[in-house]
Amino acid sequence: MTTTTTPATMRALLQTGYGGVEMLRDGEAPAPAPRAGRVLVRVEAMSPDSGTIHLLTGRPLMVRPFLGLPRPRQPIPGLAFAGRVEALPPGATPEQVGFAVGDRIAGSAPGAFAELVLARPHKLARIPDGVPTTDAAALPISSVTALQAVRDVARVREGQRVLVIGAGGGVGSALVQLAVLAGARVTGVASASKAAFVRSLGAERTIDYRAEPGPDGWGRYDAVIDTADGRTLSVLRRLLTERGALVIVGADHVGGPVLDGFDRSLRAALLGPWVRHRVAMVMQKESGADLAIVLDHVAAGRMSAAVDEVAPVEGARDAIDRLARREVRGKVAIAMSPR
Repeated sequence: MTTTTTPATMRALLQTGYGGVEMLRDGEAPAPAPRAGRVLVRVEAMSPDSGTIHLLTGRPLMVRPFLGLPRPRQPIPGLAFAGRVEALPPGATPEQVGFAVGDRIAGSAPGAFAELVLARPHKLARIPDGVPTTDAAALPISSVTALQAVRDVARVREGQRVLVIGAGGGVGSALVQLAVLAGARVTGVASASKAAFVRSLGAERTIDYRAEPGPDGWGRYDAVIDTADGRTLSVLRRLLTERGALVIVGADHVGGPVLDGFDRSLRAALLGPWVRHRVAMVMQKESGADLAIVLDHVAAGRMSAAVDEVAPVEGARDAIDRLARREVRGKVAIAMSPR
């Protein structure tokens, strides 16, 4: 059995406190060693998402006791990555793990924005031939969240009308495509600068997010999936058909600092059992099986990873800042390289 020797240190993006991108620096961190139950991955690309922004700002404040009060206990941010298997768990075989050393894989794990990361095998999926590593890195969080929202929570079916709010973002761009693949007729709500992009993903119609919502102007839908809007549940429910579904995905800095928008998600979960509409929040489950489904869609050309920009590690701060400002169409990927 081959023994892998890992270096003592590795290149990593480090977060020194809570705030803006000024809290991030390109530095060195102790390299992880192979351990039981974890696959060691050499990261070639990674992708930030709204969770990266929440961790960077330390909001909502209610999670600070779990993250670390003055600064994050986990100094390396990020979850989504793609790369190659560097080492299997000690004593494990490829048959037991499902992967072999050298396999191209994508997945999610804490501390992903580094040269090496330890990941649980069930959160990994093999990257099909023809899918760029930077595209694969964009999928494990945003697109898997979108798949679970469309398939499991909204339960989108052929012929339904679906409204995606925040359609130009990372999760929203995947929601549009996956709802179209499910046979739905999709309308996307986005900024005017992202309207053409959203239509290129398959949306039949786009609505400027600044327009006041209402059934007369926006129409009625079998499912409304909201990733970023911040409007009240009662306003959004007026856009639903008699038995429509309202699905809240995440909390994109639309509330106060304590709950930071998560209050709307919590209200959705509490309201659901008491109204005729199906009202629910999405709690993403990191899943290698679901990631494999999305990767297969991308490999077959049925879906785009919607990567707007590939930045080097040296440009990671600027790329994450663009994401925080909602200037990115779809996703941004960061290419990892050794010093």
